[in-house]
Amino acid sequence: MKKILVIRNDKIGDFMLAWPAFAMLKQSQPDAEITALVPSYTKALAELCPSIDKVLIDCGRNADKLTKKALIADIKALQFDASICLFSDSYNAGLVWKAGIPFRLAPATKISQLLYNHRIKQRRSQSAKPEFEYNLDLVRAFLKKQGTKAVEPAAPYLTFDADTLQAQRQKLTTLLSLDAEKPWLFVHAGSGGSANNLSLEQYTALVSGMVQDVAMDVVLTAGPGEEEKAAELKALLAEVGVLSVIYDKNDGLQDFTRSIACASAFIAGSTGPLHIAATVDVPTIGFFPAKRSATPLRWQPINSEGRHLAFAPPTDKDKDVAADMSKIDIDTILPDSLAFLQRVL
Repeated sequence: MKKILVIRNDKIGDFMLAWPAFAMLKQSQPDAEITALVPSYTKALAELCPSIDKVLIDCGRNADKLTKKALIADIKALQFDASICLFSDSYNAGLVWKAGIPFRLAPATKISQLLYNHRIKQRRSQSAKPEFEYNLDLVRAFLKKQGTKAVEPAAPYLTFDADTLQAQRQKLTTLLSLDAEKPWLFVHAGSGGSANNLSLEQYTALVSGMVQDVAMDVVLTAGPGEEEKAAELKALLAEVGVLSVIYDKNDGLQDFTRSIACASAFIAGSTGPLHIAATVDVPTIGFFPAKRSATPLRWQPINSEGRHLAFAPPTDKDKDVAADMSKIDIDTILPDSLAFLQRVL
């Protein structure tokens, strides 16, 4: 059996955008054993991925020398036949090289590329395609070198059986006093520090405009440290007559993912929860800066066709203006948002 180590050890959103690549690899080489190297905070999500057989926890570049040495020893002991670094830097390059993995493939970036014996030019800085497509291109290149035909994957990349979803839906109905007969609109106003987001006032205007036209229960999600922001949004919505409830992921990321799978639609900036929602193919509305490194194209979620709607500020040569989310006019985007909801609900 071929043993393959796939590395995507950065943020949650980045990891979720690797799921199509994991799916392509597993579907194209079903007998291979695929191990994902991830940080501890994405471990629970990796364990949900049907295309990942084993999960290895990365100690991180800031760990002490002994801990890093132990990780390299663990990787070496597992005797991988090949590694694919979906994200490459000197730290990742050093891991697979020091572990002596025979086949080491990664994007050709900077001097660290010399530690790989298979490299693919991608020029990701140009943001010419979605991040998940760059990941898929690496797996396609790997499969071609193996003489294996690539099986193109399709959304959804994660599904739950009907009984699991029904139990989760009942749990949320009871916990949050939701109406089981209405659509549930999940709104995540936090950013996790990874991307610019709408202001709470913009979210208030958007959500109030939506519920005036479409009867929905509004659920405000919050990650660690984001509870206060969710509470502020709840208060602002109440001022304009919109009732909402707050739901955080205190029961862990797997439970949070099952809860998101119960949503009728999910609204957020370009952050981890938006990409989790896309992985279970809940319809998403996302807000992105217009600067090249963070555009709606580059960080496009992995929803199936027609189940994602993106907005960004007007394109501007000034990077500060392109990243200014206040330039997104809610009155202007509301009609398209409503049309999207009415189509997907």
